[in-house]
Amino acid sequence: MRITDVSGFIYRQQILHRSAVRTHARITRQWHDTLLVRVQTDTGLVGWGEAFAHFGIAATTLTALQTMVAPRCAGLKPLAGDDPLDRVRRELHPLGRSGPVTYALSGVDIALWDLRGKAAGLPLSALLGGLATDSLPAYASMMRYGNEAAVRAEVHEAVARGFVASKLHEIDIGVIRAAAGVAAASPRPHALMVDVNCAWSEDEAAAATADLQDLDLHWLEEPIWPPEDVGALARLQARCTIALAAGENAASVDELEGMAELGALAFLQPSVTKLGGISAMRGLYPLAAAHGIAVAPHSPYFGPGLAATLHLAAALAPQTWIEHLFYDLAIGPFGSALEPRDGRFVVPPGPGLGLNPDLERLHACRI
Repeated sequence: MRITDVSGFIYRQQILHRSAVRTHARITRQWHDTLLVRVQTDTGLVGWGEAFAHFGIAATTLTALQTMVAPRCAGLKPLAGDDPLDRVRRELHPLGRSGPVTYALSGVDIALWDLRGKAAGLPLSALLGGLATDSLPAYASMMRYGNEAAVRAEVHEAVARGFVASKLHEIDIGVIRAAAGVAAASPRPHALMVDVNCAWSEDEAAAATADLQDLDLHWLEEPIWPPEDVGALARLQARCTIALAAGENAASVDELEGMAELGALAFLQPSVTKLGGISAMRGLYPLAAAHGIAVAPHSPYFGPGLAATLHLAAALAPQTWIEHLFYDLAIGPFGSALEPRDGRFVVPPGPGLGLNPDLERLHACRI
């Protein structure tokens, strides 16, 4: 089997914001874009992947895929060796170990694993060691609303839908406390996490953790600017009682290994569509376990990136909480296959990733 073509498709789904968000929050994001990667072979078998496409970078990543990555993949044997993309990765390393080229390679890598599973007639989880669970708990990952009423309403909604936890992207302590009140009053256990997206200096983060330590946060995510200041993260983790989480912005597997070895975190957060795909992700699970750290993957996706994350966790860390971007979307090419039900994601059971896009729907929402 050889690769005959690698192509990409950007598709867009409208975000269906709930009434409390529309009324109380300042929301600029109205659409969710996904960059789908297709790998075709001379046997007719097709693999699907996803490359990182958030924050308007989809078109840039697509250009990297079309001009830099796809031409180098033509003729490769997708089932040969442990990492068929190794030569391509090495050729392109002068362009950087992170960014659009790596995002494009991530999408191709996911598609190649999809091909491997389909060729073997096995789900991806079986290729990663075997399915340890067929479903995983979901947590609600919210946008930054900056408004107590909107946050309260969204946490109430997450509790009602059965999510195990809510993750805020707020930096206002008062708003965070409002959410904590709703979580604490939940009739079932409902944890709270906060992701501040690298908003604070080390001193500011120390002051904020002192203000937040009574809230029993499950984790505090990316508290330090710049994100690669692992020393500051380690110092903060050593002096505060809140578990820290980070890793979605790591430029390489080596950087994540450094975070683990330094004891800078309680939760390591690699992202399969950013870091290099499944080939890069799978080795991080035993590494994290060796250092007593949990892997909590960054996965705000609705397509193959999410499916790949589910298979990885189901095989390698079956207690993992899986991120769900907490907004509803207009119907897309994967329908409801990857929507959480009663607060849990079902691992797609078919060969490879376990799902294929509806091509008519893909055409309808492609941009």
